[in-house]
Amino acid sequence: MDELTTTDYFRNDVLVKRPYIKLEWCKAALSHPVRREAQADGRIRHWLFVAELNKFLRVVTLEDGITVHNAFPDRRFKP
Repeated sequence: MDELTTTDYFRNDVLVKRPYIKLEWCKAALSHPVRREAQADGRIRHWLFVAELNKFLRVVTLEDGITVHNAFPDRRFKP
């Protein structure tokens, strides 16, 4: 996975609100998640522990499982 496919919302809102989020973390969450689960709306959640943040990052993709729509540190995630 060389290029990361993202929604306009991710590029224009999420990265503006959370400029510390690195695209490499999102790529890693998609390729090697600690857990992956589908949401009721069909979107898919992927979690990855990010040592730099000392937290789990939740990356939400569209139904295709590759288009990143949202990403944020998930304080409530328990592996």
